[in-house]
Amino acid sequence: MAADDTLLLTRLLAGEQQAFKELVTTYQSAMRAVAYAIVGQRHVEEVVQDAWLSVVRHLGSFEGRSSLKTWLLTITANSAKSRYKLNRREVLMDDLPSPHGSIDDDRFSSADGHWLVAPFAWHQDTPEALLTQDELRDCLEHTLLSLSELQSSVLLLRERQGLELEDICNLLEISLSNVRVLLHRARLKVFATVEHFEETGEC
Repeated sequence: MAADDTLLLTRLLAGEQQAFKELVTTYQSAMRAVAYAIVGQRHVEEVVQDAWLSVVRHLGSFEGRSSLKTWLLTITANSAKSRYKLNRREVLMDDLPSPHGSIDDDRFSSADGHWLVAPFAWHQDTPEALLTQDELRDCLEHTLLSLSELQSSVLLLRERQGLELEDICNLLEISLSNVRVLLHRARLKVFATVEHFEETGEC
């Protein structure tokens, strides 16, 4: 267990309220992403609430065999599965449309899936440039909302939470090939949004 986790756990076990606030602030979005992938938007809040209750009840039994984040996300995944008794559906590669290119797209590394050529980023701070950034951000938010539940969750868990692909596989109970396809498709849609905005100034 990392030193930061050990310190935070000690504070949590001592009942420090600020430590609980930090825990929620740090991990709430990742827990929501896991819940969203398994149960969909409709039941996310209930699942996350159940997960937090379970965390509080079992905090004293956490042995530190995994990171605090992995433990929290596993509890969230189990909460979603047991509460709604959903069978994970396997998303087959053939079922995924590919309007923006194949999985071998040369913009991504085949080894780890990271960008080889990152989207253009503005580095200006003029009012016009900042306005453009806000407009692009709105476009990207719209694109994220248009993704499937699994695509959105895999993208958030990988890009915002920094989870390894294998960890995402374990949490969502889908194969590594499916995680790669879902991540690739989501990234392509984001990339297409950026490219279109650069060319037209519109979403």
